[in-house]
Amino acid sequence: MNRRILALVIAGLVLVAGAGLFVLIRPRPTLRPAPVPGARAAREPSPATPGAPLPTTRPETAPRPARRTPGSTPAAPAAPAGADAAPELGTLRIEADVPNAQVFLDRQFVGTAPVTADRLKPGTHQLNVSAEGFDGIARTIDVEPGPRDVAVRFREVRLNATLAVVHKHRIGSCMGQLVATTQGLRYDTGDKGDQFTAPLADLETFVVDYQDKNLKIKLRKGRQYNFTDPDGNADRLFAFQRDVDKVRQRLAKGDAPASN
Repeated sequence: MNRRILALVIAGLVLVAGAGLFVLIRPRPTLRPAPVPGARAAREPSPATPGAPLPTTRPETAPRPARRTPGSTPAAPAAPAGADAAPELGTLRIEADVPNAQVFLDRQFVGTAPVTADRLKPGTHQLNVSAEGFDGIARTIDVEPGPRDVAVRFREVRLNATLAVVHKHRIGSCMGQLVATTQGLRYDTGDKGDQFTAPLADLETFVVDYQDKNLKIKLRKGRQYNFTDPDGNADRLFAFQRDVDKVRQRLAKGDAPASN
């Protein structure tokens, strides 16, 4: 009987000791902070599926369309790569009918013809070409986007000269205008009896008298004329006579007149 009581006492002591040990090693509960009013609770990460790879980069998001101010014009779409754009600058290819012709564009030396001047802004440009033994040629060139060929002909004879004159009669005088081209010399005046037209080769006399300040013209098998400048300027008479006489000499050598 005593042994049985002793065994019960020992078993009770063992149970009491085990309960105390469980109380000592039991994990304490995790205390969470109280939520702040109005704040959104943080989302806890969901547990990863066993064996699934963890994400390493953030997923790409589509770009947001640009905001446009009301009333503004939307930007034009960019041209596709490789598309041929319309030329905005001009190119002149300049050639001459004599060797070593020097080409100047807007007073800048370009080179010896044939030569190409590129990257020119559209608009009006001044072309000057010179060659030894010939009069220089000056032209106003209208440049447009894209290429253009320009032919300079030194061997073609050109003439377009005019001069206001007074024709002295034996008694009195009349006013008019001398017009010279490669086709001939013409005197236009209100006095029909003094008007004339003659080829340059038919000018038997064509000289300036500085002392009398007049231009003497004698037509072959025709009459003689004495012209003066309305202001008495002999230099104008001389310049006109010089230009016409130079063309007369070239035509006499066989140079061809320009077609236009």
